[in-house]
Amino acid sequence: AEVVQKSMEIEEKNRDITASIRYAERIQRAMLPKEDTFKETFVLFLPKDIVSGDFYWMFDTGDIQLIAAVDCTGHGVPGAFMSIIGHNSLSKVVREYGLTRPSAIVDQLNIEVMRALPQRHEKAINDGMDLAIIAFDKKKFTLEFAGAYNPLYVVRNGEVTTYKGDRFPIGMTTMDEKKSFTNQVVDIQPGDMLYMCSDGYADQFGSADVKKYKSGNVKKLLSEIWHLPVNEQKDRRSEEHT
Repeated sequence: AEVVQKSMEIEEKNRDITASIRYAERIQRAMLPKEDTFKETFVLFLPKDIVSGDFYWMFDTGDIQLIAAVDCTGHGVPGAFMSIIGHNSLSKVVREYGLTRPSAIVDQLNIEVMRALPQRHEKAINDGMDLAIIAFDKKKFTLEFAGAYNPLYVVRNGEVTTYKGDRFPIGMTTMDEKKSFTNQVVDIQPGDMLYMCSDGYADQFGSADVKKYKSGNVKKLLSEIWHLPVNEQKDRRSEEHT
């Protein structure tokens, strides 16, 4: 009888916790921009847990369209808290500071994250995020990119060009250490297709041989689907994910 009673108590607590996290998911989803914010784009957002440490961010200044794909440290609830800090900090950097150059945005984002995560007894910040961010100037038809580990893929006529991000993350360092992210001007032409993703897509395990999907397979898939309508591309990538 005692075992049954304990089991019922645990089950009830699990229900309460799950219900709470489900509600948190609604809040996190409300934070994310609409997937059709920009034309000819698609978003594949498939969190491993109910709430996610990955998020996407978009902002339109009128002349410049900004898009970021971000991967925060931690999964589930801790990652979701980090995603809120990251999302709000990105919006603050662009709205309050008026920054549109990707490297400047990421430099300031690094400062904002460090300020948001003061460690009481430690000098180092143990949390942070990886990201890829682009700025597309509609009038000049130019594109700039900055990355913290995460790359940008540009596909032209089936050929994939990879622009690599810097090999250090946002946060996860001491307040004294100065980081400067690289701003890259990306060669683009009408008809090109651009992709950004967290490492979650390449790191997923395949069901057949239990090996990671890996970036080589990601690029192979992109070279095969780049010319399809964006909705069909999303479906193909979703199929590959599962």
